[in-house]
Amino acid sequence: MTDTSIYHRHPPGLWSLYSKALLPKTRPSGDELRIPGLSTRLIGVSTANDNLKRYRRVCGFDTQANVPITWPHILAFPLHLKLLTEKDFPLPLLGLVHLRNYITQHRAIGTGETLDITARLDGQNNTSRGLEFDLVTEAWSAGRLVWEETSTNLFRQPDKSKKASGDKPPELPHYPETTDISAAESIGRQYAGVSGDRNPIHLHALTAKAFGFPRAIAHGMWSKARVLALLEQQSGWRPDVISVSCQFKKPLFLPGTAQLNWQAGQDGWDYQLLNASGNAPHLSGQIHWES
Repeated sequence: MTDTSIYHRHPPGLWSLYSKALLPKTRPSGDELRIPGLSTRLIGVSTANDNLKRYRRVCGFDTQANVPITWPHILAFPLHLKLLTEKDFPLPLLGLVHLRNYITQHRAIGTGETLDITARLDGQNNTSRGLEFDLVTEAWSAGRLVWEETSTNLFRQPDKSKKASGDKPPELPHYPETTDISAAESIGRQYAGVSGDRNPIHLHALTAKAFGFPRAIAHGMWSKARVLALLEQQSGWRPDVISVSCQFKKPLFLPGTAQLNWQAGQDGWDYQLLNASGNAPHLSGQIHWES
């Protein structure tokens, strides 16, 4: 594995990285794309910065002594962008699809706590839809792993040798608990302002149309955070040692409404974010607590 860079307290600047994202990528020779083992680190970053209060408000988290479970993802985003704009990374940033996200919090992380954060590219899988690869992030405190995340991304590259499956999708489950979620037209811009993630498909209808969407769509990690902000207010929620999986499915167009649907079990919770009609999922996942 190759260390690309180490940052002390201050992450790499986003605007210079976004300018690199606009540069064309030259596909390496040969038929198979290879994801390099790149990594980077941010040392001594505080979990409390000027954006934390705004992030809580944009995603709907209550003010607590601990940071939201998704907050380290925001702290790590400059590292993610650094890796995905490296010259050795062979894929264009625009057009990558976030398929899945899995977070494990090994203990609650305090507001103002100091973390060392690492991010790396790890693994790849050629599928009928294209090339999948993982972006793995870890947060360490005083030498102990306290938080980790695996985000699986897709570079579309259809396998023309295989015919599209005619199988029907599995029947959509319906859980006993439901509440509504509203997503304002501006939520993509609000989330970009606190996360630094300025993907044009989330910002405005005009920029989204350039990528084939009729309107802007909600950011998947905003949707996941909004879901968790609501679920942590429910009876039985435990905030400490927790794992949350999430599969991103159909886009949530802005402005829009959706239904958060969930069930609480003894060993964990199942949840899904459905469209306003309740017949198609925007995302789904599971929550597990360790004893």
